[in-house]
Amino acid sequence: MDSKMELNMDSDRLHEECGVFGIYDFDGNDVASTIYYGLFALQHRGQESCGIAVSDTRGPKGKVISRKGMGLVNEVFTQESFADMKGDIGVGHVRYSTAGASTRENAQPLVLNYVKGTLGLAHNGNLINANELREDLAYTGAIFQTTIDSEVIAYHIARERLNTHAVEDAVRRAAEKLRGAFSLVVMSPRKLIGARDPYGFKPLCIGKRENAYIIASETCALETIGAEFVRDVLPGEVVTITPEGIQSDTSLCLPREQEARCVFEYIYFARPDSHIDGVSVYAARIRAGQFLAMDSPVEADLVVGVPESGNAAALGYAMESGIPYGNAFVKNGYVGRTFIQPGQSSRESSVRVKLNVLSEAVRGKRVIMIDDSIVRGTTSGRIVGLLRESGAVEVHVRISSPPFLWPCYFGTDIPEREQLIACHRSVEEIRKIIGADSLGYLEIGRLGQMAEGLPVCKGCFTGEYPLEPPQEDIRGEFEK
Repeated sequence: MDSKMELNMDSDRLHEECGVFGIYDFDGNDVASTIYYGLFALQHRGQESCGIAVSDTRGPKGKVISRKGMGLVNEVFTQESFADMKGDIGVGHVRYSTAGASTRENAQPLVLNYVKGTLGLAHNGNLINANELREDLAYTGAIFQTTIDSEVIAYHIARERLNTHAVEDAVRRAAEKLRGAFSLVVMSPRKLIGARDPYGFKPLCIGKRENAYIIASETCALETIGAEFVRDVLPGEVVTITPEGIQSDTSLCLPREQEARCVFEYIYFARPDSHIDGVSVYAARIRAGQFLAMDSPVEADLVVGVPESGNAAALGYAMESGIPYGNAFVKNGYVGRTFIQPGQSSRESSVRVKLNVLSEAVRGKRVIMIDDSIVRGTTSGRIVGLLRESGAVEVHVRISSPPFLWPCYFGTDIPEREQLIACHRSVEEIRKIIGADSLGYLEIGRLGQMAEGLPVCKGCFTGEYPLEPPQEDIRGEFEK
């Protein structure tokens, strides 16, 4: 008989915040349904809300049709949704919020009407100077409809557009004021623009399908719609797509050694079939597992991964160690969701994932369990217990990231330090808390090797951030 347990993964797992997608079809074909499938491929980056905005470049300038709502892409949009969504240029967004304000008003894309026309904007990332930028706008009469920093970005682009010749110049000038993480897709009446912060925290790439160009968070979205990968948007680059081609502005780019990609794109966030800045996410996770086997070996009978992000690292561990790789978990493919606030019972949690352990696979065996991270430790402890209940005689835990010691201010919802199990605790103390026979983390020095030498941000592990963090934690104020 399989041992079963419902785990409230929402409070003890990491979350990305957003996925962005934009397309401009130069042949004039409607793009709304293509955006839908692109967002479907990016659903893992945000499951709370989504939206699509489209415009017809041949029609009345500034007319934008927008639809957004709470829920998954296939819940918010139906076949009927696209009946009136006519347009050959558009942007889309999937969103996860870090805290509170999970409301329709905060769903994206944002559509802004101003004296120069209309902007549609989708944003992935968090700004650390959102407070001062927002205050600057408020004292000049701006009225805000949302509590997200993306609206601050949109306002600053609109303001800069009043004094620039072209909208891409306004995007660049606004980007100069932004501090933090941002990957943007901006739709103007006749242009599609992508911008990535100078550190390259969040991914952004360009694709092409026939006579249409696409800007998306991940390459998996390009493959889903049958587009070919063109290239990544460089950290600090602003790209402008028009029928005349792609224009590039690299004036905000930093020296390569100052770049700081979020390493968790490779460890956890991105889909394994994506490539980010030329590095295969799947291959990076395989390498992480191999490094764990080299640095934290242990005698065992079976290597298993906690689905889904732990699977590739587990395979890498098995390849390097020679210990057989197997499947110990069956994950329910449907993740139940409700927007009722959680009550006293754990059965009323807003996000629940049911894991079944295959007792036949682990009974009587020494098991190495690979997971991507330990945040608070509650989920890891439960899964270890689940394996023991199913007959595992030993459970050795290996984590494909270093211990979390510091919060993230750039778009990952790592909680405050006191909630992190590794804060003020040794590895041995954590091992006892989660009930494992042994525990090993990926060594910090391996992160760069895992990402094939790309500069990555290690702030959540070391407390040394690529740019000075805010003096106060504002992540709950201007969440995205």
